[in-house]
Amino acid sequence: MRTIPIQAAPQPWRPQRLLSAPHRLGFAIGAGLMSAMALWWLLVLAASRWGLSLPWAVAPTQAHGLLFSLGFMPAFMVGFLFTAGPRWLGLPAVDARTLLAPLLQFGAGWLGLMAGSHAGRLVAALGLALATAGWLRLTLRFAALVRESRAPDRLHAKAVLIACVVGVLAMGLAGWALMQGDAAVLRAATQLGLWGFVAPVYAIVSHRMIPFFSAAALPRLEAWKPNALLLPMLGGLLLGGVAEMAWLPAWVLAPPLALAALALLLLALRWGLVRSLQGESLRLLAMLHGGFVWLGLALALQALSLTLQATGQGGLGAAPLHALTLGYLGCTLIAMITRVAAGHSGRPLAVDRAAWAIYGLLQLGVLLRLAAALGLDSLLPAAAIWAVATCFWTWRYGGWLGRPRIDGRPG
Repeated sequence: MRTIPIQAAPQPWRPQRLLSAPHRLGFAIGAGLMSAMALWWLLVLAASRWGLSLPWAVAPTQAHGLLFSLGFMPAFMVGFLFTAGPRWLGLPAVDARTLLAPLLQFGAGWLGLMAGSHAGRLVAALGLALATAGWLRLTLRFAALVRESRAPDRLHAKAVLIACVVGVLAMGLAGWALMQGDAAVLRAATQLGLWGFVAPVYAIVSHRMIPFFSAAALPRLEAWKPNALLLPMLGGLLLGGVAEMAWLPAWVLAPPLALAALALLLLALRWGLVRSLQGESLRLLAMLHGGFVWLGLALALQALSLTLQATGQGGLGAAPLHALTLGYLGCTLIAMITRVAAGHSGRPLAVDRAAWAIYGLLQLGVLLRLAAALGLDSLLPAAAIWAVATCFWTWRYGGWLGRPRIDGRPG
C-alpha cells in the first residue's frame, strides 16, 4: 500500500501551481465559473422571491439555460481531456501554459454574458462571441492531438472531438440569436449545446472511465465496455434533444427513449452499481455510479412525459431536463472532479463524511428541482443546495489545485 509522508506544515497555496498541469488549470477556472454562476442564480431567485426587480436584457430563463449548460462545464472538460486525452492517444503530456489564454478567453466571455444579461444584449452577445472564440481555439488544439496520434483506438477521442465541434456551432448560433433577439433560435442553440455537445461528452467519458474505475475497485469485475454500448447512450441523448424541441410526435419518440433508458439502467447494474454501495471505501465509485443512474432516469422521465402527452395529459415539464443536467451532469461532474483532485494531489481515493454528506445534499437538490418542475414551491431551496455544494467543493478541493502533491511526486 502506498504511504503518504507526514508534513510538518501544509504547503502554501501558489497560483503558479495551476499551470503545472491541464487538470489544475481547467478545474480551477471551471470551479470559479461554476460557483459564480450558482451564486448568481441563487441571488436572482432570491430577489424574485423578495419582490425585487432586476434589469434584464436577456430573459432570465434564456440566460440561465446558456450559462448552466455551456458556461462552466467545458472548462472542466479541458482539464480532463488535455490530461487523459494524451494518454488515450499515446502522446506526450500537454503543457498547461498553452491552454491558459484560450481558457481565460472562454471564462471572461461567459462572465461577460452573465453581466450582459442585465446590462445589455450587445454586451451579452460580445461576451458569448469571446467565449466561442476561446472554445474554438481549444477545440482546434484537441483536434491537433487527435490528428497527430497513431494510437490504434481513437474512437472516444474522435467522438469527443465531434461533440466539441458541435459545441462551437451551438455557441456561435446562440451568439447570433442574441444579436438578433431571436428567442426561438436561442433556445434551439442552447438545446443543441446541451444534448449535442455537453451531455455526449459526458456519456463518452462515462463509457470509457466508469467500467475502468469499477474494475480497479471491485474484485472480479471485468472492465466491460464494448463500443456498441455508445449507441444507446448517444442515441438516447439525440432522441432526448429532439423530444425537448418537439420536432417529432410524442408517440414516435416515447418507445425508443424508454428502451434507451432501460438499457442504460441495466448497464449501470452491469458496471457494478449495487456493489459500489456496499462499503465506505467505495463511496467515490458510488458517486460516479449515482450520476450515471440519473442519465437512465432522465431518459425514462422523458419517455414518461411523452407518453402522458401522447395520451392527452400534461407532461412532466422541465423535470426530465433537470434530471439530465443537475442529476447526470451535475452529480457526475462533482464525482469525477473529486476523484481527479484527490488522485492528482497525492491523496487517497476516498470520500470522507463531509464530502459524502454534500453529495447526499446534492441528490436532495436534484429531487427538489424535479419537484419544482412538477409544481412544488422548491425552486429556491434547490438553487441554494446547488450553490452550497459547488462553493463547498471549490473551497475544499479547489484549494488542493494550487498546492504541491502531498506525496512528494511531481504533477
